Parts: sequence; C-alpha cells; structure tokens
Amino acid sequence: MISRVGSAAAGRFGTAYAFEPARCLRSTWRGMSVQASAGGKTKEMNMFQAINSAMDAALTINDKALLFGEDVAFGGVFRCSMGLREKYGGDRVFNTPLSEQGIIGFAIGAAAVGYTPIAEIQFADYVFPAFDQIVNEAAKYRYRAGGTWDVGGLTIRMPCGAVGHGGLYHSQSPEAFFSHCPGLNIVVPRGPVQAKGLLLASIRSPDPTLFFEPKVLYRQAVEQVPDYDFELPIGKADIVQEGKDVTLIGWGTQVQRLSKVAELAAKDGVSCEVIDLQTIVPWDEETIMQSVEKTGRCVIAHEAPKTSGFGAELAATIQERCFLHLEAPVQRVCGWDTPFPLVWEEFYLPTPLRVYDAVQKVMSY
Repeated sequence: MISRVGSAAAGRFGTAYAFEPARCLRSTWRGMSVQASAGGKTKEMNMFQAINSAMDAALTINDKALLFGEDVAFGGVFRCSMGLREKYGGDRVFNTPLSEQGIIGFAIGAAAVGYTPIAEIQFADYVFPAFDQIVNEAAKYRYRAGGTWDVGGLTIRMPCGAVGHGGLYHSQSPEAFFSHCPGLNIVVPRGPVQAKGLLLASIRSPDPTLFFEPKVLYRQAVEQVPDYDFELPIGKADIVQEGKDVTLIGWGTQVQRLSKVAELAAKDGVSCEVIDLQTIVPWDEETIMQSVEKTGRCVIAHEAPKTSGFGAELAATIQERCFLHLEAPVQRVCGWDTPFPLVWEEFYLPTPLRVYDAVQKVMSY
C-alpha cells in the first residue's frame, strides 16, 4: 500500500513514502467488517467512485438534493460528479461562477428554505473567501434563530491535503481553522468505504458538515464498497488495528502512514493501536481515552502545521483525562509551521519514519 521512494537528499529524515494504487486498509467498525455486518452486495471502487456513489444515492432518494460547484457539471476536476448531471438534469447538478463566497452563500440560502445542498469547493485551499459565510452564517444559523430555522441540510465537500505536486495553494489541510467554531461537523475519510458511508451521513446530518476529501486517495485507495445506501456514524472513531504499547491517532491519508508505522514498530516488538479519528468535530473522546489508558503512550500525526493543529486539542484532552495513566508525554508529528512547500514536500509531511521516531521516543522515555 505504501512504498518507499528515493529521495535526492540523503538521510533517514528525508525518506519519503508514496501511495500506490492498492487495496486500502481493511474497513472495519469496531472489529466487524462493514460489508459482512450489512450482508449486502459490494463493488470494487476507488475513493472518487465511492463519493460519486454516495452523491448518486443522495440525489436519488431526496429530490431536494442539489449538487453544485466549479466544474461540477462536467464531472469535477477529480471526476467525483461524473454522470450525475446527465442523470439528474442541469437544475439539480450545475456549475457555479468562480466565487467560493457565492457558492457557500447560495448553499446556505438553499438549505435555509428546505433544500439539501451539496456544495463543492474545488480545493480546500480555496475555502477562505467563504470563511465568513461558514463560521458566521452556517454555523450560527440555528443558534441565532432559537431553533426555528437551520441550515442542517448543508454539506460542503473539499479536496484537501498533499498530492505530490500541489505546492502551497493545492495541498493544505485547513480542518483546524473550522474546529474552533461551534455548530459544524468536520469529517475526514481514510478510504472508499468511509468516504461513502460518512458522506451519506453528512448529507443527512441535522447540522452543517464540512467534508474534507484527501485527494491523493481519490484513485489510489481501492476496496470493496457496499453497493447500496449505508451510513457510518458521525462522531465515532475507528480502531483500525488493536495494540497494547502505544496509541497512534490520525485521520485521512495519515491513517495509511500510521499503519505502516505499526508494521515497523512490530519488528521491534512494539504493539501499536492505530485509531482513525474519522470525525474532527465532534470527536470520539471515549474511544481515544480508553485506548490511551490501556497503552499509556500516544502519538498524534497530521499533515496540517503543528501549531494550533487539531492534534493540540487531542493532546490537551488526553493530558487532562489520562494524566495518571501516561508513561510518556504525548507526541505530535505534523507538518511544519511553514507554507506548504513544492520541492520539499517529502520533508514537510509526517512520514512513517518521522512518526516511528516519535514511537521510539515514547517507548524509551
């Protein structure tokens, strides 16, 4: 799933890992296969196909569901909406002007009068012109109306994260900017099964939801996905691999890297518990605390910069609730506090070897 690739720079720190088209991690929900528990038909899909399948299901069942954004009518730059305009018509699947503020403003208005808008921001890096609309309008709508009005039908999809060549304007992970704002769900899937189940849950959530899609996984994560309508619960983490010595926490693409870390650690006799947070807000405190109380050690990793990244919130809460169980300080392995680089992307990312260094640190503390 993850292969080591060469680097122009020598040294262990600069070693990079690249994702190859491969089977994704085993998709589980608390140890039970999603497919097996549902007992239904599955189909091999990559992540963009799974997202397309989810939106197809939402548009089929709900005739007030709308899908729009820049180039969405043509299938989108990542092809997530291919074929949907032809199937549901230009009144429900359509292009918008190049205005993120306008896209989200329109989506909020549509949700306020009973529609179910699925708005796409072409890259998460472009969302900032719409920041005011999201945090001051969408997130506060129900509260300021005393519950008489809401925009709970609103879902905002955004491709995010590193892709190998995106540079500073096409590689960011801005989830932490929004996690400070009450009133929003924030969801990040790690693969096709999670993308479909969590996207359908997001579209049907009573709260507006930001759905971040790690774009490097669109074609490179492939697995058997339920070929029917299903949801995964928002606010629940997934224990991808059980372990007893150290807890590894991540979301999105980082979960794949953490699984590689667990393989490296196992060779040294270290048992890692790998947890996919899945939902940034609300996040599953109980699952995390139970794991850290068991292992006594924790490493958190994400692509976003370290300072004020969401890993800081996790670390602070773990310290508050699990202090007497900790055998070592909580470690964070993140992007650096710089703009996202182009040529130096492999040095910026929290690669498996960088995370493995942190595992060794907590084990030898």
